[in-house]
Amino acid sequence: MAKTKRKKKKSKKPNRAFWIAVRIQIALMVIILGFVGYYYLGGYAKTIKALKNDAVNLVNNATLDTFKANQTSLVYDAKGQLISTVKAEKDVYYLTFDKIPTDFVDAIISIEDKKFYSHHGIDFKAIVRAALAALRNGEVTQGGSTITQQLSRMIFLSNEKTWQRKVEEMFVAMELEKKYTKNQILEFYINNAYFANGYYGIEAASQGYFCEHADSLSLSQIAFLCAIPNSPNYYDPFNNIANTYKRRDRILFNMHSDGIISDKRYDEAKSEVISLKHAARLKNDYVETFTYYCATRELMRARGFEFRNSFDSEAERTAYEETYKSLYEECQATLFTAGYRIYTSIDLEKQEELQKAIDENLKAYDEVNDEGIYTLQSAGVCIDNGSGRVVAIVGGRKQEYVGYTLNRAYQSYRQPGSSIKPLIVYTPSFERGMTPNTMVKDQKTEDAPKQKSYLGEMTIRTAVEKSRNSVAWQLFKELTPEVGLQYLLNMRFNKIVKSDYYLPASLGGLTYGVSPLEMASAYTTIENDGYYRTPTCIIKITDAEGNIIVSTEQIEKEIYDANAARMMTSCMTGVLTVGTAKGKGIPNMPCAGKTGTTNDNKDGWFVGFSYYFTTSIWVGYDTPKKLDDLQGATYPAQIWHDFMTVIHKDLQPISFLPYLGQEEPDPVYEEEPEEEPEEDDIEPLEGEGEDEDE
Repeated sequence: MAKTKRKKKKSKKPNRAFWIAVRIQIALMVIILGFVGYYYLGGYAKTIKALKNDAVNLVNNATLDTFKANQTSLVYDAKGQLISTVKAEKDVYYLTFDKIPTDFVDAIISIEDKKFYSHHGIDFKAIVRAALAALRNGEVTQGGSTITQQLSRMIFLSNEKTWQRKVEEMFVAMELEKKYTKNQILEFYINNAYFANGYYGIEAASQGYFCEHADSLSLSQIAFLCAIPNSPNYYDPFNNIANTYKRRDRILFNMHSDGIISDKRYDEAKSEVISLKHAARLKNDYVETFTYYCATRELMRARGFEFRNSFDSEAERTAYEETYKSLYEECQATLFTAGYRIYTSIDLEKQEELQKAIDENLKAYDEVNDEGIYTLQSAGVCIDNGSGRVVAIVGGRKQEYVGYTLNRAYQSYRQPGSSIKPLIVYTPSFERGMTPNTMVKDQKTEDAPKQKSYLGEMTIRTAVEKSRNSVAWQLFKELTPEVGLQYLLNMRFNKIVKSDYYLPASLGGLTYGVSPLEMASAYTTIENDGYYRTPTCIIKITDAEGNIIVSTEQIEKEIYDANAARMMTSCMTGVLTVGTAKGKGIPNMPCAGKTGTTNDNKDGWFVGFSYYFTTSIWVGYDTPKKLDDLQGATYPAQIWHDFMTVIHKDLQPISFLPYLGQEEPDPVYEEEPEEEPEEDDIEPLEGEGEDEDE
């Protein structure tokens, strides 16, 4: 009986397995039929067929030269002189597969596409894994693209996130696999991958980062380089080396886990300290970084991207920033491959003079940080008032450094102190009926910061000249922060946030602060009768044949009433003749400006203009700390004075236009004063410092 039962039990197993298999097949058929029905009935058949045909044509028309097609881009200054050469130089550095070190091939396959030699262009399992991970985590945490798909994007398509682009990418990948061998595809990929800082291909990257040929690099250096293409900005060795190290270690771990490298090689490579050796070349550090930034944004604008600086929610801001980052990286990469001719407004002579003024005035401060960078820094921006374009931009003191240094002129945001008052307090108040002669009271108020002294009744003109904080506070309270800060948003200030909407903003107490570029463009707006223009240095971008890709017409946007702007200008002329920056004007040239100093003397500003140019100057430490003799009227105003005096040397004096009802012309600084202004007149309490308690 026992034997009989066992036999019956065995006979049931095949039947159960059979029916399970049948059910699975039926379910799969239903799913497939559903997709097929959706495909045809949904009207996508023609679209997908067209995408496939386009992919076939793209690959059929490709030649070996297609994968070596990058061209050098050139940047010119305002006089047509070459500023920089933006090279990919793939034809010079292109390596055939037999010249590519084996470790490079192994590292790339290990981290990017383990099944490269077994798939036919698409790894469906990887796509499913990536999709499931995205559903599970609520975001994309791993990629599903093969090396062949990535090559498709590099050469034939873009990084646009649409289903059409993804489908065409898959078709292109399959066609590439039909036409070329696996080793050829790897050769194309490794020579076209972007390694940040203008380096395309492993040979260019090897020479650019290590001054060595690719076949001379260690395993650790190779894994280090292979970390970069996944996200060139995020893994940029010059700016984010900690991120590069982290991904290098992951690549080495993968290679070790896959059995490609031994325990000994793994341990040695992981413990190796990477030493970057940038190839020596002539470079205009701050000009180049700013030019590439402006050119990239102009290419984004040409693609229809709309720039924003205010959002209704954090989710909206996050979505915008993700879209911005993706398109920025894509457009930035083309600068090094498309053979552009980039024409700028940069004047290299003025650039040199601005750099000289900063370096000379701060030469006594020689303390450096662990990277050898001066701790006390400065930045300046000069804008041509006629065109609204940047003619000189200095992001820090000049010194020898590998790669590009931080360009504080547009990348750093600091507390502006009283230099913000004309923008959000006084000019808006003039728009609402006040004049330079309106009487106000410099007095103690319950909610305002304390001053060393109070001077009682005075005109707004005097309050501006002497930078009286209590007056600005009271007027801003009457205006409301919502009204005052909107002017900054209208001029595209990027770091205005909800926590800025309080009264200390009237004295420069902002959460993140402002950049020298933003301040220069805002003061240029006042000089330009209240009309704002985007502060770019790009005039036009053409292709190698001279066809215009981008032309930057300066469109004016009204920010302030013209008469209010002229009143503000008139008040600020006195800052340089009798006020906080007395003696720092341009000899025999009408000029206007405003000082700014933050609490504990951590930041000093001077922003001012003539009829011809507007220049903003910031001085301070990258990590804010006190400098006893730093005020807007000291180093910043002196740098401004030295630079503006030189560039106005041969220019005819031109007076500012008077405001309606102005009875006397504005004063002009003619010679050095015999006395410095009294201490109480030099902004006894300027703005809120970044680390000050309320």
